[in-house]
Amino acid sequence: MEKNIALAILIVSLIFVGTLTFALGQTYITENLQEDNFIHSYTKAVCNENNYCEDYEIICEENKMLKLTPTGFAVQFSKDWKDRRNKEDIEKIC
Repeated sequence: MEKNIALAILIVSLIFVGTLTFALGQTYITENLQEDNFIHSYTKAVCNENNYCEDYEIICEENKMLKLTPTGFAVQFSKDWKDRRNKEDIEKIC
């Protein structure tokens, strides 16, 4: 009987600690998201002079690039292909 009570107290304590840890973690994450540093990501095709375009994932914080990772997707366009994006969109990173 005493073992069952001790086991029940232990289980309730673990559930309480787990719930408290989860709640505090969520609060910490939410507070950090509300700070001024805005981190976002997107994909962008980067093309060379031979119209070979490779897709990259770009991760930015504010206007600073944090990471540039190739996605593995690429395409080779014909020699007469013209990129329809304006020059500002092609050159803009973050």
